[in-house]
Amino acid sequence: MRIVLDTNVLLSGVFTRGLCEALLDACLGCEECTVVLSEPILHEFARHAAKEFGAPAGEVRGAVEFLRSHVSLVEPAKVSPDACRDANDLAVLGTAVAAAADCLVTGDSDLLDLREFRGVPIISPRTFHYRVA
Repeated sequence: MRIVLDTNVLLSGVFTRGLCEALLDACLGCEECTVVLSEPILHEFARHAAKEFGAPAGEVRGAVEFLRSHVSLVEPAKVSPDACRDANDLAVLGTAVAAAADCLVTGDSDLLDLREFRGVPIISPRTFHYRVA
């Protein structure tokens, strides 16, 4: 199963305790699962980790390198600017398409409202947890 995790899921998975942490651990520890990300997602992760979570630069670098070494990276596919309400989400959608993902897991309501994009289901962390648990 190829899974794209949105930035908000990654941030919660790395810097908080709870569902997203368990989800990230399960995905990274599962032989049948491949987490797929892109450089734009990692860049956004690093930016928000420092800005919103107050993570020190060294911790952010370490988290990004950890993710790079445990996921597959793809170049996001081109996505039409009118594909979603938030232009910042275009790279996430492009990553899901380029990854030929089985699902995109996000807490972002702009993405969740789409429900699917080019055949890729867009689901919440809780829904994903129920489906694979």
